[in-house]
Amino acid sequence: MKYVDEFRDGELARQLAAKIRAEARTDRTYSFMEFCGGHTHALSRYGVPALLPDNVQMVHGPGCPVCVLPIGRIDQAIGLALQHGAIVCTYGDTMRVPASGQLSMQRAKARGADIRMVYSPVDALKIARANPEREVVFFAIGFETTTPPTALVLKQAATENLANFSVLCCHVLTPSAITHILESPEVKQWGTVPLDGFVGPAHVSILIGSAPYEGFARDYRKPVVIAGFEPLDVMQAILMLIRQVNDGRHEVENEFTRAVTREGNAAAQALVAEVFELRENFEWRGLGEVEFSALRIRAPYARWDAERRFDLRYQPVPDHKQCDCGAILRGVKRPADCRLFATVCTPENPMGSCMVSSEGACAAHYSYGRWKDIAITTA
Repeated sequence: MKYVDEFRDGELARQLAAKIRAEARTDRTYSFMEFCGGHTHALSRYGVPALLPDNVQMVHGPGCPVCVLPIGRIDQAIGLALQHGAIVCTYGDTMRVPASGQLSMQRAKARGADIRMVYSPVDALKIARANPEREVVFFAIGFETTTPPTALVLKQAATENLANFSVLCCHVLTPSAITHILESPEVKQWGTVPLDGFVGPAHVSILIGSAPYEGFARDYRKPVVIAGFEPLDVMQAILMLIRQVNDGRHEVENEFTRAVTREGNAAAQALVAEVFELRENFEWRGLGEVEFSALRIRAPYARWDAERRFDLRYQPVPDHKQCDCGAILRGVKRPADCRLFATVCTPENPMGSCMVSSEGACAAHYSYGRWKDIAITTA
């Protein structure tokens, strides 16, 4: 199949659903985590869970880049604009994530902060060139997918010796987060989050390849199937996971062969390795401190590192006491379990990060009405 419509074919979906029902053993349950927010979105948008038998459950993971961004990092970006007078540039969804003091980047902008939405790091570079008298900071977030463009603008800033440009780097890494989940007490000790396998991310895997997942598939005996973002991709991945569980296998399989290889994009990996290095620790919303799970800018590019330039010190900030985003990101709760969901917390007035981005579990459930189905069946 070559075109998007083929991966949304209703008849093929029904055939896949029939295969899943036929091969899922009735004497056990299957619990699979879709790590990536793009898969969470696809599941909700296309109603995939309704096609699965009751004993096949999907658990939402922390693979939404906006969702896992902790409040303290957003506070840093806002502080650069309000306290240092910098022009702060970032991606659109980041603007609406709640921060401290009932602020967000969007609300800080309304108070006079010069915060601008950009579509690419290159846009931030252009703003820096156009405003040589101002400090311009690109607030860089996201998983491995968005890291190479940030590396490129840092190299370009160095080539041009662009003195008023810097990057506040908050790029995070997928394999470390998956390992952290598998080591969490909910999975490893208490069993409150039973996990039989993972639907592996699509775009991240295009960059890093399938090889990085092999270690924890082997060590934790959890199968991984890398899948594309279309509904038939996800359903095929679920079927492949069921077959692995039934066979007692724990391998990395690649459903998304049209885009993902075992080695990944070597040129992009080399670029990232040149510009960035591992942080020893980084806080994730919901997961807490995760070792070697994020990147920082290497010493040769220190002049363009906003943390060094402005001598920033990270201060962790707790989430809203009644917001369950943290538990949802760990797979402990579902969006409808949160008392704020669809009442106080909506996409128009998000109380937590999971309701901001379309990849967030709460936003996906709210936008496609899946929470209403749950409410009806439990009434």
